[in-house]
Amino acid sequence: MQNQGIGSWPARRSRKTPHRTALLHDERTTSYARLHDRATRLAYLLRERGVERGSRVAFLGPNHPAFLETLFAAGLLGAVFVPLNTRLAPPELRHQLADSGSRLLLHVRQSAATAAELPTESLEVEGEAYEALLAAAPATTPDLPVGPDDLCMIMYTSGTTGRAKGAMLTHGNVLWNSLNVLVDVDLTSEETTLVSAPLFHTAALNMTCLPTLLKGGTVVLESSFDPDRTLELIARHRISCLFGVPAMYDAIAATPGWAEADLSSLRNLLCGGAPVPARTIRRYLDRGLAFVQGYGMTETAPGVLLLDRADALTHAGTAGVPHFFTDVRLLDPTGAPAERGVPGEVVVAGPNVSPGYWGLPDETAAAFRDGRWFRSGDLATVDAEGYVRLVDRLKDMIISGGENIYPAEVEDALLEHPAVAECAVFGVPNEKWGEVGRAVVVLRPGAAASAEELLDHLDGRLARYKIPASVVFTDSLPRSGAGKLLKGPLRAAHGHN
Repeated sequence: MQNQGIGSWPARRSRKTPHRTALLHDERTTSYARLHDRATRLAYLLRERGVERGSRVAFLGPNHPAFLETLFAAGLLGAVFVPLNTRLAPPELRHQLADSGSRLLLHVRQSAATAAELPTESLEVEGEAYEALLAAAPATTPDLPVGPDDLCMIMYTSGTTGRAKGAMLTHGNVLWNSLNVLVDVDLTSEETTLVSAPLFHTAALNMTCLPTLLKGGTVVLESSFDPDRTLELIARHRISCLFGVPAMYDAIAATPGWAEADLSSLRNLLCGGAPVPARTIRRYLDRGLAFVQGYGMTETAPGVLLLDRADALTHAGTAGVPHFFTDVRLLDPTGAPAERGVPGEVVVAGPNVSPGYWGLPDETAAAFRDGRWFRSGDLATVDAEGYVRLVDRLKDMIISGGENIYPAEVEDALLEHPAVAECAVFGVPNEKWGEVGRAVVVLRPGAAASAEELLDHLDGRLARYKIPASVVFTDSLPRSGAGKLLKGPLRAAHGHN
């Protein structure tokens, strides 16, 4: 095959294990042979609609086989896959479609109403009409030269300037990340992986789903997460691998059926998006289960550090060590290696690291040191055995239930309200979500607005998870002599529950 990208994976897996189950969704199974056939036919339909090498193809919808079929079909043509977050408001989606220059938007029926509000040409990839189109399309695989340096997908991640940035991931980035997972997590060809976290997030797609398919296991796709159903699916399908953020694992352990649930099939509990609280670790250890904890980011496809389950107790509180094919350094503000025990910025290099941001050369240049080491914006220390402990964030990002929230974006939206003179948003602890946003607002002289009114103002402008959980009013915000907002004193004054 000329195609060395991930678009060729279904064909390559099909020639090895054509009859094994690749996907299970709504009790319908898709074999590797059928996945290859459907992706090939869809590639023809895309080409008929003008998609060619380098074209961007967007997808909107919850977890569904069509998501993966679109990803692989785009890869067969050398096109670029753009997964969209279903939780975003229409203005945010319009920005990402326009910014990426997506030629076509594919969506499932559940997302049809939202797709109708968007200007991009769309195709519903579900239902009788679509199946008829697919059946009539040729099943001849287009074998085009696609290499590891070719762009595979653009995954949007919120930027500190308030606009989402498109992290570019090449076919090589995705492949090497999958190889890191297969080396470090030890997935097998017998793996049955439950994916209920959304595939439009890099961890669900690139840390669990794609490595399982590369290895030849089975992916059980759920359109949404439900803790009771998760326990049911684990027992029914003998799930061996799970991925979730801490809030998801807490919800599972809080279900009435937890104590009696059959968890004997579970081997790999992957957790990312936020540090796993000690109480959560203990609840699972009591059931004989240990977490494989990870740290990463969209720009690294996403794996950076991994704490193996064997180290969950002896190195508790750390994020682990670098993935096999990934290198990590901690640097001080001058760019020199940080001394042991002294916090330094985490910088990352390796074949899984993004070449940069779509259409943003200045932001790309700023994100790298010496053109190779990606700057994470996170501070960490390293111990004598090489285990890395995250201690703070240079950026003020809020991690709520595994979702990244950047205060600047929320602040920009709040400032659009005519009564708001100044505002600042930061994270406060929350038992369920890890942390949630809190807005501190200074109103214009003579203006009036309630907390409810300001939150209603954000509804529809931002995804619901980005909207602060609380609003505090104050007369002024603390600033330095240069006028810079000081969030430290702000948290001290208003960060209590």
